[in-house]
Amino acid sequence: MSTLVKFSEERLLKVLLAPVISEKATMVAEKHEQVVFRVTQDATKPEIKAAVEMLFKVQVESVQVANRQGKQKRSGRFVGRRNHTKRAFVCLKPGQEINFTEEA
Repeated sequence: MSTLVKFSEERLLKVLLAPVISEKATMVAEKHEQVVFRVTQDATKPEIKAAVEMLFKVQVESVQVANRQGKQKRSGRFVGRRNHTKRAFVCLKPGQEINFTEEA
C-alpha cells in the first residue's frame, strides 16, 4: 500500500465518480474478475489504483483505462454532443472482490 503515500486523500476521493453497471461490465466482472468505474478525465492509473485500494480495502493487480467519446445528438436543427467519459477497468488480485451492496 505504498501508493497511498504519493497522493492526497482528498484527491483520491474525487477520482472515482461511479461504478459502471451495464451488461458488458457485468460480463467483464464475472469472466476476468474486473470492476469498471467512471473516473475523472485527468485521473491517472496510479491514482485510480490508490483510490480503489483506499476506498474498498482490496488489492489491485492492474488498471486499464478507456476514453469514450460522447455521442452526437440532435434536437431539431441544433446539434449537440454528450460529455466525453473515461472508464477504468480495475483488475483485482485473486480472491479479492468488491460488493457494492455492502458499501452502501
